[in-house]
Amino acid sequence: MKLLVLGGTHHVGRAVVETALERGDEVTTLNRGLSRVPAPGIRALVADRRDTEAVQAALGRQEWHAVIDTWAWAPRVVRDSAHLLAGRAGHYGYVSSRGVYRWPWPPGADEHAPLVDGDPASEVDADYPAAKRGGELAVLEAFGERALLARAGTILGPYEDVGRIPWWLRRLAKGGQMLAPGPADTPLQYIDARDLASWMLASAENGVGGASNVAGPPGQVTIGELLATALAVTGADAELVWAPAELLEEERFPLGMEFGLRYLNDPAPTGIHDADVGAALAAGLTCRPLRDTLADTWAWLRAEGDPPTRPDAPATDTWFDPATERHVLARLTQGGGR
Repeated sequence: MKLLVLGGTHHVGRAVVETALERGDEVTTLNRGLSRVPAPGIRALVADRRDTEAVQAALGRQEWHAVIDTWAWAPRVVRDSAHLLAGRAGHYGYVSSRGVYRWPWPPGADEHAPLVDGDPASEVDADYPAAKRGGELAVLEAFGERALLARAGTILGPYEDVGRIPWWLRRLAKGGQMLAPGPADTPLQYIDARDLASWMLASAENGVGGASNVAGPPGQVTIGELLATALAVTGADAELVWAPAELLEEERFPLGMEFGLRYLNDPAPTGIHDADVGAALAAGLTCRPLRDTLADTWAWLRAEGDPPTRPDAPATDTWFDPATERHVLARLTQGGGR
């Protein structure tokens, strides 16, 4: 395909570009040109997405088979790009989020669960669920049935700039005794960015539209399996000490919130990691083994170093405090926990 990637330098965007090149697609990217040197074989267009006139000038009169857009902020930016491209691209894939569903998420919910409100003309960056829903509506306005809304769950894999797995891998590599958010058998649902990219590209090629929850099957992986596998790929000698969710809640320690395993005042939320992903699986979604995701992420971190964290990602110190960890570890290891 002739593919236009709006973004293409971080996490999902980078995974899309690399996967498309592996497929043999002809890839054009559009971004500010500030983050990375374009990979060989890419045609790189430079423009600030917020400047519609600059985007229009950069795009010129070119046409593409498909567009993939990773924008996560003001929906107006998505609306303007989608309308510019409506007559020049056959398909528009938008990387959305399960965050567009109204909280609390029902257990086992599919794409018919209630949605948050969104405004495709909004200039607001801060409200992530509303911004993603506004982006969805903007794409639907311009492309209708030719739009794919990929409502991704937790996205892991190389190039992650949210700070979940990179932080844990670095932490595990230090070794020693460390706290883990229990119980260890809590299910975890996620998608490797590269599997998301492959599925979106195949969907574009096959003309698959509509909204789909995109993640691995529910119940396939637990947080215990994830952290044990992460420990194995680092080769470290860390010891995981599992803290019950109730104890973490009692201590007001947000550990586990980085994976959506719990929230303050809600130690066991439902609906987070048991989404119905039948539509995406029926449309060809496949997921690689957990070990491959973690081993490749560790290899990338060692090769390139830690990436700058996304500006909208929570800072590590909002969910991890070393002093609180030591206190909770003491309670657990000295018989004061439960």
